[in-house]
Amino acid sequence: MYRDDDNTLNIKQLTAFRHDLHMHPELRFEENRTADKVAAFLTALNIPLVRGLGTTGIVASIYGNGRSASDPGPSIGIRADMDALPVHETNAFSHASQYEGRMHACGHDGHTTMVLGAARLLAADRSFNGTVHLIFQPGEEGGAGARAMINDGLFEQFPCQGVFALHNWPALPQGQMGVRVGPIMGAAMRFEISVRGKGGHAAMPQTTIDPIPVACAIVGQLQTLISRGTDPLDAAVLTVGKIESGTTENIIPNEARIYGTYRNLNRQSQQYLSDGLERISHHIAQAHQATAEVILKPGYPVTDNHRNEAQFMGEIMREIVGQDNAHTDVLPSLTAEDFSFMLEKVPGAYGWIGNGPKGQPGVGLHNPGYDFNDDNLSLGSRFWDLLARRWFETRD
Repeated sequence: MYRDDDNTLNIKQLTAFRHDLHMHPELRFEENRTADKVAAFLTALNIPLVRGLGTTGIVASIYGNGRSASDPGPSIGIRADMDALPVHETNAFSHASQYEGRMHACGHDGHTTMVLGAARLLAADRSFNGTVHLIFQPGEEGGAGARAMINDGLFEQFPCQGVFALHNWPALPQGQMGVRVGPIMGAAMRFEISVRGKGGHAAMPQTTIDPIPVACAIVGQLQTLISRGTDPLDAAVLTVGKIESGTTENIIPNEARIYGTYRNLNRQSQQYLSDGLERISHHIAQAHQATAEVILKPGYPVTDNHRNEAQFMGEIMREIVGQDNAHTDVLPSLTAEDFSFMLEKVPGAYGWIGNGPKGQPGVGLHNPGYDFNDDNLSLGSRFWDLLARRWFETRD
């Protein structure tokens, strides 16, 4: 187990910081106050930083053993996301969101604070041979903020030989951690299908081409893409989350729109689903003398952990929480994560830190009753501190 550094961490202050972020959530690419708070925290530790990557992103660099910007040595990146969600919070505790319709329903306030705790530990003891780049990223929730930072020169300005991230995981009890080699989170694509027919009076359907039953037929057949077309051992899901059409009950509309998402763990099944959406939509519409237009909206690629880095992350988990609480072959999830873009550029790994209270699963992510588990502020800070130090040791 790891050394006791509660005095250096100042958990009471970290908790107050996390609660302040939770009370003042900011949506993707609007994280101005959050970035100001993060920058002020880092500046108080005399850690140099650069702002503005990916709009509101921050990168702070901690140099060890006499290293500097001109001679950084081996460098590691540790990423935290900062944005909140457009969800109305139902919690009644004192640090609940002060804003209607937005809250930290995914724990990014906790992720940010854990990395700041690690910054405090690393800055207090710089006996490591290299540089730690702390990456505070905007816009993870649907904004591809990781890609925006990369496009702004993240890894050119701050070269990293390894990059790592953690996400709280309510299905795991607090005090447990998880990682796996290979895909840990799915690729996500969104789609929109516009079905066009011919509107008219509800009493005279024979004079119309009703797009609503055509849309319903398409939705039903789309389900066979998974059940009849993908390998049962290959995780994939297709969900229609929204259908809209019409204005009132006695008018057949001209158009119906279908909105959905599909997720998978490999590129082959992603291509199969893309092709299947087009094929089923067009042919069903044609069979009913209607037309269909399919719009595919690329989301995030698979979060695919590199073998050496995932195994290394698992070793640090075992050292921090013990053998029985470190799960190094967790089942992947079909939720998506834009850290995947970073893993396409730099070897690294993405892991989970349990968020469930009192040994039980917690409130799910994106739920209006969710909250980050403050017990993870110490655990997560220590984990990042130890991971960075051990990573440099493997390069000596």
